[in-house]
Amino acid sequence: MDNDSLNNDGNVIASPVGATQSIDIDSAATDSVVAAPEIELPSPEQLGISVASGPEGGLPAITVGDTFEFPVTVSWSVQGSALLVVPTASANAKGLTQIGMSQESSRSVKDGKEIASITFTYKIVAQDTGNLHIPALRFEIPTQVGRPLDLRSESVDVRVNEPFNPLPLAVGAIVAVCVLLAGLWRLKRRAAVREASAAKNAAEDALREKMMVLKQRVNAADSREWLLELEGICKEYVAYRLGLAAASAVNLDNLVKDGQLEGWESLVEEFAHARYGGGKRDGFENKETWKAAMKLMGIEEE
Repeated sequence: MDNDSLNNDGNVIASPVGATQSIDIDSAATDSVVAAPEIELPSPEQLGISVASGPEGGLPAITVGDTFEFPVTVSWSVQGSALLVVPTASANAKGLTQIGMSQESSRSVKDGKEIASITFTYKIVAQDTGNLHIPALRFEIPTQVGRPLDLRSESVDVRVNEPFNPLPLAVGAIVAVCVLLAGLWRLKRRAAVREASAAKNAAEDALREKMMVLKQRVNAADSREWLLELEGICKEYVAYRLGLAAASAVNLDNLVKDGQLEGWESLVEEFAHARYGGGKRDGFENKETWKAAMKLMGIEEE
């Protein structure tokens, strides 16, 4: 823009080409009045005036309740002139409320030309969520012809998000941890059950195998020796059942007296008779004693 400013003493807004520069006095004396033609204002683009809205890089992420700044910059080529730019509209819109505005002037050199600018910074509060819109902001530049030059910025879309609530995330994390721990506990318990079952099966298999060997000797073995071997197998069973470290720590007589081996009385008496003398026994008697021991230990013959 030349030194002839729109709102300085110069005459940048001139009459259009071909317009009458003076009025004949004699003609004015006639009854007919000739009206002066209306002067057409040039556009801002023709005058080298530009309007840029929004911060460089776009608006940051905005949450409802946030206060953010929205700059609008009016620039023009100086060349010794100055402009008066007057904001005439607010940034209020649905979900957006303007709470303040500041302005700052600056000058810079671009391509050898001095550029002047005024930046209007609107402070806006986001009061609602969703896709909102900062309206087009209007400005006026006074001129000597009595009518201002209008400027308008572009409308800008704004996305306003809900505030971050950590509670659902925390609850979800706690629930996930609880589910994970419960799953691990179930897996551990199942593994323990499997191990216990495997150990029980192994113990039963070992006892069953010993009892089957003993069954084959009901007729051939010495009765006293045979009964003492059966007593040893029964002690192994009781030690496993009571969780004792070794069968040698088991005293069947005391356990029967304490009532911990219900139904074992007759079998324990036979073991005691064998330890303190014994006598000759028929094979069928050993077989009956074997069956009674198998039943008491809960071992089934395959």
